[in-house]
Parts: sequence; C-alpha cells; structure tokens
Amino acid sequence: MSPQVGFLLQDQVLPRLRAVVPRSVLCVGSEDHDELVQDSCALAARIMHNAEAQGKTVTASSAAYYAIQHCKSGRRAVGHSAVDVHGSATQLNGRSRLESMEEVVAIDEITGGEVLLHDVLSDDQEDPSTKAARKLDWETFMSSLSEVDLAVVLLMIEGLCGAAIARALRTTATRIQTSKRNLAKLLVDYMGPEILQEVQRRPQWKADVLATKEKMACKYDRLH
Repeated sequence: MSPQVGFLLQDQVLPRLRAVVPRSVLCVGSEDHDELVQDSCALAARIMHNAEAQGKTVTASSAAYYAIQHCKSGRRAVGHSAVDVHGSATQLNGRSRLESMEEVVAIDEITGGEVLLHDVLSDDQEDPSTKAARKLDWETFMSSLSEVDLAVVLLMIEGLCGAAIARALRTTATRIQTSKRNLAKLLVDYMGPEILQEVQRRPQWKADVLATKEKMACKYDRLH
C-alpha cells in the first residue's frame, strides 16, 4: 500500500467506519464495536490495497461502504467461514451460538445453589490413558502376590473387615493385619511412595479450571 492510500485510509475511511459501524453492524459473541471498527478498517485496507495493485482507484466512501457490508454479513479480517462453529457468519445465520461456561442452567433442588454450564459438562474421572496405565500396573502387581495375599486383597475390595476376612480364610485377625501391612509395603515399593497422593489428586483439567476461576475472582475483587 502506498503512503497516499494509507493517508486516505486514515483520514477519510476510518472516520466513516467509526461513525457507522457502532450503529449498523451487529456484534456477535464476545465482539464489541471497537473491535469491529478495527476489523472493518483492515477489510477496507485490503480492498484499497488490492485495487491499487490492479492499477485501479477506489474512493474512500466506496472502501468504507463495502467494508461495512462485509462486516454486516459476518466477514472478518481473519476469515469469513460460514461453517466454522465459532465463525461470525455461522452465528449470524443461526447455525451456532456461543454460551458462557458460567451460564446458569438449573437450580440445585437440595442446596438451592446455581448449577452452571461447566458443572453439567465436567467429569471428575481421570483421563482414560491414566486409568488404562494404572490398570496395567495393578494387574501386574496382583499377579505377583501369593494366593493368601491375593485373597486378602479381593476380600478387602468386597468391603470385608479384618475379622470377617480372618473368618473367611480360617485364620487369625493378627495374621490378616500382618498381611495388610505387608501388602501396603509391597504396594508402595511397586507403585512408588506418591501413590496415595496420585489416586486422590483431581484431574489436571479440573485444577486448571479452578485456578482460572480463582484468578478471575481475585481480579474482580481488586477492581471492585
């Protein structure tokens, strides 16, 4: 773009866009009119640059008019897809819409608190790859146990207490306690000393969401 066209864009096209865009162009999603003015200015600059490259002359009013029409139809300087779910044209056509993850979708009947959209979509379970890897480790560990220790583990999984396990295996409660301590030592040796913390740790994505919410809450408190 030549300096002459640049001055034309700055002195004649941009003022027109600032006057018309806030009154004529609909904001989509999180857009605001200041952003749309900048976007339409980029579209006008592209129109004028392409015309100049072809040896043509475009008036300031024409460049501003077509840039505004592009913005109205959902075109943006970064693209004008009508199939991208986040695209402005897609949303203007009614094919998709953006919703805040903080949108209230229901009221908890028990506590009376608000149920937000991200609460409905969230899942506290671990990542499938983590679960699969842990299952393989557990199966390998179980295969290395003696028959007695394996029976103790299976009965513990069923929820039996030490005395009930002793009766089921026809042994003493003291021996069962010794077996449990031995199992705990074997498990820590095999899985590592951090195994108890690992199984109770919340999924990383959940920690990231909570950290972001706490950061936004602190920022809000500082502003107010």
